[in-house]
Amino acid sequence: MRASLTLAGIMSLSGCAYLQPTMDPVDHTLPDAPMDWVEEEQTVDIPPSGDWLAGFNDPALTTLVDEALENNPSLSVSLLNVKLSRASAADVFGTSLPQVNASTNAGWSSSVADVNDSPFRNESPSFGLSLSASWEPDFWGRIDAQIASAEATLAATEFDLQTAQLSVAANAAIAWFQLKDAVRQEALALENLTARERTQTLTERRFRNGLTGALDVRLARSSVESAKASLLQRKQASGEARRALEVLLGRYPSNELDVSLAPVELAPLSGAGDPTSLLSRRPDIKAAEARIMAAGFDIYAARMALRPALSLSSTLSSNNDDLIDVLDPSYWAANLISSITAPIYAGGRLKANVEIIETRAEITAAQYVSATLTAWQEVENAIAADALLEEQVLSQARALEEAELAEGLAEREYQSGVSTIFNLIDAQTRRINSEASLISAQTARTVNRVRFHLALGGDLPADPEFASVSDEDLSQ
Repeated sequence: MRASLTLAGIMSLSGCAYLQPTMDPVDHTLPDAPMDWVEEEQTVDIPPSGDWLAGFNDPALTTLVDEALENNPSLSVSLLNVKLSRASAADVFGTSLPQVNASTNAGWSSSVADVNDSPFRNESPSFGLSLSASWEPDFWGRIDAQIASAEATLAATEFDLQTAQLSVAANAAIAWFQLKDAVRQEALALENLTARERTQTLTERRFRNGLTGALDVRLARSSVESAKASLLQRKQASGEARRALEVLLGRYPSNELDVSLAPVELAPLSGAGDPTSLLSRRPDIKAAEARIMAAGFDIYAARMALRPALSLSSTLSSNNDDLIDVLDPSYWAANLISSITAPIYAGGRLKANVEIIETRAEITAAQYVSATLTAWQEVENAIAADALLEEQVLSQARALEEAELAEGLAEREYQSGVSTIFNLIDAQTRRINSEASLISAQTARTVNRVRFHLALGGDLPADPEFASVSDEDLSQ
């Protein structure tokens, strides 16, 4: 009974003496952010649009992104990291609970005795049970700090998963628009070949009528063969673009995706919020912040490891005769052993461990500052590029309009014998190059728009499976 009271007293004392863990501050000072984006000419207090995929008005794109998020193989790594972090958090939480172990043994003993001058064999079974229990009261909050660090690390891996999902979605969208570009360029190359062949037919007819020389025929035929080579290059590019997208979708790269030739119509650039609010939207920044929290708790736990620690343990064993006594609480209390250990000399290992963890925390803080600056840079670049690419598209459209008029004029003059084939081929080449440049500029602006939404953190739905884990979940 006295031993039971002693155990209760120690438990009560430890409960009163507990210290709540605190996160040691980790300096991660950011430069002052402006109220507005420097490159933003519109109002910036408008928050980013939620469903950024809908802004492209392309149902096929939405379907492909959903498929990529479901089947992309690279997401498996992020999913497994979340699973690993969840298991690690459960493992750390388990260290705060009493540890109980049991072992059993069974045997059979045999002896021979001489009874009345005759041998007599005596056989009997034997059983044994051994139980051991141990627990370390967390006086200084060291174990609680380790649990808090594990939970923060779990949150960081969950944000890493969101970052990976957003990256896959953006890459799938970019691959889709690059495929559309490649298909449009292939169609343009086919149109160019048709125009060159038409010129060759016209030139050969004029040659047969004695209206032009052999030089024009040779030039026309050379132009056709160049157009064929260009078409083959465009076909190769479109096939590779299809296969690249199919791999992102988790499909076999069979070059079987159907693509529309219609250009993407972009609405005006939506609001970007403000630079400060960006930090609460981007999952990679949230992951960095969670790792700073984990580092702060790691520092606290390492410092508390320098203080004395109390451990309670009890070991009981029994045989056939007193097997039932193992289950008697008074036996446990009677065999209770408590010990206090305090580090005196460990060759500087514990202090070095504190320094290591503090240095890792400083690295984490520096990575957070770098990630934040990069995030701001990506948004500023995307905003500036959108305006410049819009002007580029308009200029290329005007250049194409003039090139088409010049090509028509050159063709009429060549047919009437006023102009040479050099002028016609040059005009055709300029028109083709102008249209190809326009397609490239339109694609570049569309891809930049995807990167704009990626820089803002996107808005993918959170997977409920990866919600924050509670103590109850970790104890299971």
